[in-house]
Amino acid sequence: MNMAIAFAAITVLATFSGGYVALKSNDRFHLILGLSAGLLLGLVGFDLLPEVFEMNTGSFLGVPQVSVAILAGFLSLHIIEGVFGSHEPAESDYGHDHEHQNITGTLGALAMGGHVFLDGVGLGVAFKVSNSLGYAVFVAVLVHAFSDGLNTVSLIVKSGNWTKKSFRLLAIDAVARIGGASVGTYLVLSDSLLALYLALFSGFVIYLATSHILPEAHSRHSSRWTFFATLIGVLIMWGVVTSL
Repeated sequence: MNMAIAFAAITVLATFSGGYVALKSNDRFHLILGLSAGLLLGLVGFDLLPEVFEMNTGSFLGVPQVSVAILAGFLSLHIIEGVFGSHEPAESDYGHDHEHQNITGTLGALAMGGHVFLDGVGLGVAFKVSNSLGYAVFVAVLVHAFSDGLNTVSLIVKSGNWTKKSFRLLAIDAVARIGGASVGTYLVLSDSLLALYLALFSGFVIYLATSHILPEAHSRHSSRWTFFATLIGVLIMWGVVTSL
């Protein structure tokens, strides 16, 4: 089995582990999520961005193509989630009052499956660049899978709406990354285009860390401890990147 596909399969365990934590713990989410956000931001800052700027030096209307791709990734995910709906923060005040229709709706499921699929593509593409980059991206995808499992189960439990659609959401999250990794593995792209996709993926990661995970982490707990957890996550990824 291809390495990227095998690692994508491992993220299935992370998704269900996140769901298990959501069922068993209700007062340490902020630390786990703070750490997760730090890991994602560390990956982008220490590994993905240096790599893509080195691989692609082209410009578009006077600015680096890579910069355009990063912003396009961030904004496209923001627009897609605004149009199709997405899961709300696991611990936000809004999450308690909302009817939670988006998380179990068909369009919400499609949006969720879409960005999870792109996770898998990013993993496959990263291993085409180098094993070290692939390992680093795998850590980020693992963190995202865990966070998705945690958020999905948390909202379903709070809404009291355990249905077939609820289980389908977890299945979509678990399987879509494997499909994405399969596609990314067999894409034939030049180094320049690989860099652009990884830049796009960087924008996705930044969006997830800053618009989903950190707001959740800060929603109901002391920001000081969450900040330290985030900082630890950044330092861990620094160590991971420098050791690969």
